[in-house]
Amino acid sequence: MRIDWDDSKSEQLKRDRGLSLEECAAMFLVGHVSDKKTDVPEQYFAIGFVQGQLITLIYEHREVEEEEFIWLITYWKATKREAQIYEQKRK
Repeated sequence: MRIDWDDSKSEQLKRDRGLSLEECAAMFLVGHVSDKKTDVPEQYFAIGFVQGQLITLIYEHREVEEEEFIWLITYWKATKREAQIYEQKRK
């Protein structure tokens, strides 16, 4: 499945938090846990490791011209609660 993001947002996150959205996309290739975050807009979160850091990544499923893809929105260092969710769901 295609994964995409806003390049300027990705560059800003790289400067501010240390990882770009492109680097965060690697989470979908390795183990992570995912669940629905909100209904409107319909967004999801994924928690997993990227470059040794446990992060929470917010994304949406989008469709353009009948092609579905994942749209990455933002990420942050996982909170203690998110780390607990990750551990519980990985079991």
